[in-house]
Amino acid sequence: MKRCLVLFSIFVFGVLIGAGTLPVRAQEGAPNPEREAARAKQLALEESTPKLQVTEEVLPLVVPDHTIGETEGVSMNSKGHLFVYSRTGKGGSSRGGTAAELFEFDQNMKFVKMWGPDNYAASFAHSVRVDKYDNVWMVDEGSGMIVKFDPNANVKMTLGRKPEAIDYMERYLERGEKVAERYPVGNMGTFNRETDIAWDTQDNSFVSDGYGNSRVVKIGKDGTWVKAVGTHGSGPNQFSTPHGIASDMQGNIYVGDRGNNRIQVYDTDLNFKASYVGVGAPWSVQVTPKYIYSGDGTGKIYRLDHEGKLLGWAQTSLGHGQSGCLIHEMHAVSDNVLIKGDCSTWTVERITIK
Repeated sequence: MKRCLVLFSIFVFGVLIGAGTLPVRAQEGAPNPEREAARAKQLALEESTPKLQVTEEVLPLVVPDHTIGETEGVSMNSKGHLFVYSRTGKGGSSRGGTAAELFEFDQNMKFVKMWGPDNYAASFAHSVRVDKYDNVWMVDEGSGMIVKFDPNANVKMTLGRKPEAIDYMERYLERGEKVAERYPVGNMGTFNRETDIAWDTQDNSFVSDGYGNSRVVKIGKDGTWVKAVGTHGSGPNQFSTPHGIASDMQGNIYVGDRGNNRIQVYDTDLNFKASYVGVGAPWSVQVTPKYIYSGDGTGKIYRLDHEGKLLGWAQTSLGHGQSGCLIHEMHAVSDNVLIKGDCSTWTVERITIK
């Protein structure tokens, strides 16, 4: 009986992969002439742009009885405590069960506690952000959910809904629905592999959504879904893997449009304002009082002014035996200090720009 169940599970998994209903990251590595041309243009721009001098410090983060794993999400609260949302855990394999964990470290980088242990939404870590009230927001790509914790680690809000294997079976096998599009438009109320979150001065949330959907979603502070903008592509109000998002005190929303090698800027009503290029492939975006930072998976960090002019760039994260996903998420401590997590080196680094 057990053998039959295993074989059936493998069959269903194969059907879903073949039908395109399960995400396959290998497709992202296919040759792309447009992407190669953009990379060549970026390298030429770097040749004529000052190279910033930086120091890198690997933070000594130790979690008792755990390996920290892929440090996908990093953020700090007002006390200087560091939060790391990592692809690790004892509850299941990646993208299943509870295969992600959210850790807190104090200002001396000593382990404090785990937040939301074994929670339903922790499947495949992508981002963690702390708002101005020290609420901690866990963004999980695998579950399609965002969980808001108050400063005492109590769950205060959940957004999205976790897709389960039974949902796929019911939809495609039992009801016989047609295979979903690779890049759907997206529904209000659910995400499709969302990536990051930011807030405006009125406490509205803005979510980059994501690998499946290609859009930005505005959600009111009470959790009401207000508006969504974006479809897949490279034109106006289109995105190709919106992978990071940030905001400033003037109400601008900065979306890291990774696949299109640009940062798109919107107002708080999601009206388009500007597009900044020369930022590599922005995996993560951060805004400080003086600068805009774009972090590329190659480990390069780009510094821009608030009008989108490239001021300088730096190479980080080399020497670990990896060359991809060297930056996954950044947190700006100040104008000149960044914290970064990644999915290759299993470390968190403090980057100081001299």
